[in-house]
Formats: sequence, structure tokens, C-alpha cells
Amino acid sequence: MVLLPLVLIVVITTVDILSPPQIHLGPLLVVAPAITAAFAGTRLTALISLLAVSALVIIGIMRDGLTTSNHETQLAGLVVVSGTVVTYTALRDRHARELVQVRSVAEAAQQVLLRPLPPRIGSLRIASVYLAAEAEAQVGGDLYAAARTTSGTRLLVGDVRGKGLTSLGEASLLLGAFRAAAHLQASLPELAAYLDGSVSWDLAAAADDELPADAPSDPLEAAGRLLEDEHQSAESFITAVLLDIPDEGNKIQVINCGHPPPVLLHRGLVLTLDADRPAPPLGLGGLLESAYHADEFPFTGEDRLLIYTDGVIEARDSNRAFYPLTERLRAWTSEPPGPLLEHLQHDLLAHAGGRLGDDAAMVAVERVHEDDSPGTR
Repeated sequence: MVLLPLVLIVVITTVDILSPPQIHLGPLLVVAPAITAAFAGTRLTALISLLAVSALVIIGIMRDGLTTSNHETQLAGLVVVSGTVVTYTALRDRHARELVQVRSVAEAAQQVLLRPLPPRIGSLRIASVYLAAEAEAQVGGDLYAAARTTSGTRLLVGDVRGKGLTSLGEASLLLGAFRAAAHLQASLPELAAYLDGSVSWDLAAAADDELPADAPSDPLEAAGRLLEDEHQSAESFITAVLLDIPDEGNKIQVINCGHPPPVLLHRGLVLTLDADRPAPPLGLGGLLESAYHADEFPFTGEDRLLIYTDGVIEARDSNRAFYPLTERLRAWTSEPPGPLLEHLQHDLLAHAGGRLGDDAAMVAVERVHEDDSPGTR
């Protein structure tokens, strides 16, 4: 690529010197720094610009026109354009360095906030995939986490209302609460109640922080503002699925808090694990008339379990058709968690044209067979 502007400078200079007096090709030398800026950095662009200006000076000397007004105008124009190109390249390189720093910070935030799930935890083999809707974001409002207890493994998959970086605060709150309490709460309903209380308290605290210091004196205005704040608070919530998978037995417990139901892959069948008594999203636990209820479902060593967020099933193709998750899963019911998510990710992105409209997270789980090599718990 570097040879291209150098060859152009040599060719233009040679042809201009050999051309008749009325033909001037010197202004074409500006192409050399312009092309260089497309693939090179500031220093190389400045060097090519200097060579182009030097070549124009040589043309003037060889054609006895260095002091003519025409050649001086060409030289001044080339200097101005070359300087502009070099300045643009410098600004572009600085922006690129800033973008690299931002990406490194995003990667660090992802490692802290959304820790990758281990491939083996307890008696389970796990795979996870996160697809952010925003091109420069690596993490957003979707979340997942796993924690060990004395008798099994607990999983959390959730989706904060909204998408992208604006929902990171609520996601970090829920993940922190889950990691702190998943192994302390005696039962899954108690854990769900604890998480709902944590989210509700944080949303209420955020609403209080947004209230103005001077309350309106008009009672009607104060009442209207209070209703508006309550409405905004009610619009903030987190859908989630909580799972308790014991090391022993063939049953799992599931609490669905307004989230898309998990999918069980069982002997070539794709079964949706619909909750008998679904709960409202976390943050809206006050709408629950009774305590949280955990549904039980079979989960044997032959099964695979897929937990996902609504960014998967709401992905649309060019005809605005939703992604048919259960139909596509029938082709991969026998795949282990890792290959299963690889097939699903590629097919989902192909369906959506390479870019999703919302964040999407997927977690696949299977029990480790007894004849597998022992893993670390």
C-alpha cells in the first residue's frame, strides 16, 4: 500500500516534466497524501505529503517556473490540502486510541459485572453467550450468574427493562445481591423474595434521589408529581428466572418472574417449562398476592436446558418475523451446551441480519454423566 502513493508521485512528476508547457499535472500530487491517509497513520501521511510538496518544487525547477504565480498557487494549494489531510489523520488516530481505551474499560467492566460462567460447576456442564445490541458495548441489561450451594447449583438469568449501557446499574445491583445471598437463603422462594426486596429498595432510593429539594406548595401539583414518580418507579423492573439444580435427583426448581420460560431439550423434543404460578418481575413484588412458588420440572442426565432473554425470541428478520426458537432447536437437541449455543448464536444472527435489536443472553446446561472424567466442583 505504501508503494502506491510513492509510484503516483514519481509518475506524476515525470509526466509533468516531460509534458508541453501548457499542461500542468502538479496539482494531481495531492492524491498521494489523500490515499495514504486511508490506510496509514499521521507520520507516514506527513512524510508522503512532504514528498509530494518536494516533487512539486522539483517540477517547478525543471520547468523554469518555480517563481511564476501559477506554480506558487499550485504549491500553496498542495501545502494547505496536505496539512489538512495530516491534521485529519492525527485527529482520527487520537479518536482511535480513545476508542481502544474505552473498549478496554468495557472489557474490564464486563469481567467484573458479567463474569463468564465456568464450563463446569458442580454436577453441571454450562455454556453461556452474551450478544449486546449496541455495537461498541460488550455488556448491557441482560445478565446471568451461577452460584454453588451445599446441595447443588443455583442459576439466575435476567433482563433489565431497557437495553444497552443505561441498564447497567440495575443489572449490577441484581447480580451483586444474587452472588451475596444465593448460598445463604434456605429456599428458592426466600431467595426470590430477597432479590425482589433488593431491587425494590434500590428503585425507591433512586426515585427519592431524583425528587427536588423544594417540594411544590400547591397540593394538587404535589399530588400530581407524586403520581408521576410512582408511575416511573412502576415502569422499572427486572424480569428473571431462578433455578435450583440439585446435585442428586432428577428434579429442578424454577421460579419465573415475568421472564420467557426456559426450554428443555428431552430426547429430540423441545419442551417449554411454563410456570404454574408465575411471579411478577423483580421490583414489582408488591403485586404478588402470596409467597413465591417454585415449580418442579424433570431434568435428567439425557436432557439439556436452555435459559435465554427476550432478545432471542424478539429478533426479527427482514420481513419483521420473530425468531422461531423452538423450531430451530429441534435440529440441535442432542448437542452439548457449547456447540448448542454456537449453532444458536450463528443462526440467530443470520436471522436478524447480523445485528440484534435488543441485548440477548443464553445459558445452556446439562448434567455431567457418571462416565465423564471427574471435574472440579
